[in-house]
Amino acid sequence: MGKIKKIKASQTARKVPLDQQIEDDRIAKQRNRNKVRIRKDEDDKFVDSELSRKILSAARIQQHELESQFPTLEQSLYRKKIVALDTTNSDEESVSDENEDSLDAETFYDQIEVNQEDEEAIEKFMSKNPGPRRTLADIILEKITEKQTELDTRFSDAGTIQVQDVDPRVKQMYEGVRDVLRKYRSGKLPKAFKIIPSLKNWEQILYITDPPSWSAAAMYQATRIFASNLKEKMAQRFYNLVLLPRIRDDLAEYKRLNFHLYQALHKALFKPGGFMKGFLLPLLESGTCTLREAIIVGSIIAKSSIPILHSSAAILKIAEMDYTGANSIILRIFFDKKYALPYRVVDAVVFHFLRFERDNRTLPVLWHQAFLTFIQRYKADISSDQRDALLQLLKKQHHATITPEIRRELLNAKCRDVEILEPALQND
Repeated sequence: MGKIKKIKASQTARKVPLDQQIEDDRIAKQRNRNKVRIRKDEDDKFVDSELSRKILSAARIQQHELESQFPTLEQSLYRKKIVALDTTNSDEESVSDENEDSLDAETFYDQIEVNQEDEEAIEKFMSKNPGPRRTLADIILEKITEKQTELDTRFSDAGTIQVQDVDPRVKQMYEGVRDVLRKYRSGKLPKAFKIIPSLKNWEQILYITDPPSWSAAAMYQATRIFASNLKEKMAQRFYNLVLLPRIRDDLAEYKRLNFHLYQALHKALFKPGGFMKGFLLPLLESGTCTLREAIIVGSIIAKSSIPILHSSAAILKIAEMDYTGANSIILRIFFDKKYALPYRVVDAVVFHFLRFERDNRTLPVLWHQAFLTFIQRYKADISSDQRDALLQLLKKQHHATITPEIRRELLNAKCRDVEILEPALQND
């Protein structure tokens, strides 16, 4: 069958002598293959790399000239208010980079407008004699003093700072890391900085790098590293001694939070227990938490998923604190997350509101809003006695529009003791 295929119609159709046909079959003949070559048109040409580089460079220069001649209104207004946190660094580029970071934050979280009247109302409930703020330097100096009188400081517990003599070469290396972190914007961090969480005297080494002088981007990267590699108690100390002072100073200076610091707070919630004990509760216990600080921190809590155990413990602690206006903001945000709170936490919140029955001060609207949110979410978890006491409280603390809503919710509430008694009566 295979030999038949050698005879082709084209060969039989041609009039070729027999001797030539026999000669052609003996000798392999090269076939004529006409390859089709696709030729590009003369107009379809590519621009070489050198010309592309020149075009892009000219476009950047032109764009820079246009921006310098016609800056946006928002940039021009905001540049007047920018003051560098690091007074030792007079580099103009660092100031402009911080400015751009703050402007970019608008695309990620809403601009918070704070009314001056609300701020004045909150200030009335702030602590008049706030305690001193402890920094990392204070902790280090205390431990150094203890070392002079106690020989066992070197073998102290893991939760305390172990003061050791730092090698001069190590100190010099971390002073170089400090200079890098002051001007850091993006890219890789020094490896010497990444290993700090694994050191026994990590707080002492961290003190050498001077955290207050870090850039906002460096603070965010540091929070990522320490939240991931430190245990909860250690992360709590980092939040309390480094992150919390920086957040408060940034808000006091610029009246808004840098986007990198906003991201750092999100990363801090990676360790929710450390965040509650090291950041949120100390902020509220200070008695000087402003309305702006409470709103920004509350917005992060509202957007994050926090385990019920940590949230319940935080609500319990806040309900037992001395009252400030910021407490009501945070409590209301926790109530809106609709946790199934234990009865112990619900009872603590009820007693928190009942404390104001004999308070003659005019409570802010935030207190009434938190009260209404609590009743709406947990009216079925209070007892009948607590409901009666709360109704009596409404006679002392009244708001024209919010109090009628609270009373209506309480009167229509089906209390927890009623729900327990009804099935027993039906069985009898």
